[in-house]
Amino acid sequence: MNAFTRKNITKTTLGLVASGALIFSLAACSMDSGTSTDTSSSSSSSSSEPSAASTPAASIADLSNGVDTQVAVDASFVDAITSLGLTPGVVGTATFTDGTFAFPITGGNVDYYGPDSDVRPYVQGEIDHDGSGLSLTSADGTVVELTDFRIDPGESKLYGTVTANGTVAAEDAYLFNLYGGTLKPIQMEGSNAVLEGTTVHISPDAASLLNQTFKTDAVQDEMLVGVAKITAATE
Repeated sequence: MNAFTRKNITKTTLGLVASGALIFSLAACSMDSGTSTDTSSSSSSSSSEPSAASTPAASIADLSNGVDTQVAVDASFVDAITSLGLTPGVVGTATFTDGTFAFPITGGNVDYYGPDSDVRPYVQGEIDHDGSGLSLTSADGTVVELTDFRIDPGESKLYGTVTANGTVAAEDAYLFNLYGGTLKPIQMEGSNAVLEGTTVHISPDAASLLNQTFKTDAVQDEMLVGVAKITAATE
């Protein structure tokens, strides 16, 4: 587990990885900032599962060749973390190089049906990051690790495993919301498709868990964590 300084964390970037033609569609499924719903997703009572006749407009059957996930951390989140005396770090195969977090994509799949289809949510699947994550260590030695991230593009949410001092506190816990109100147009960097601008926010579940663990109320529901960057290998 590698720690880094407050100066370095202000330079970091967090992201999610999809692939090729679906990358814009994945981003479009993220909720607009300040809203709790989006046209790509709805409650289970109103969602429509794909029928046998439904064919995705585009599909990525295997994301195991994906690149990684990154996120630019907001200064307000840094202030909240440092006010608690917490030291962030990386876990497993995650890296922190030149001010950037990287969580390798290990698998998943995505189907895109499109907003004009009768399928809701119209982006479905998941993007997996097994064996990596981030940690928060307090001055008294309490260590919380958030690992094995799983992104659900249909829900615009990120889930993961929460471990406190080596003991699993929650599996597939709802950790972050993803809002797409500040997305930039898709760009190409060589053969990689790049989309950035989706903001990442602490979920109510994660805020409650962190506050209980560190005996504070400084971690607020929907606190801005940073801005996401999506990079996709198209070859």
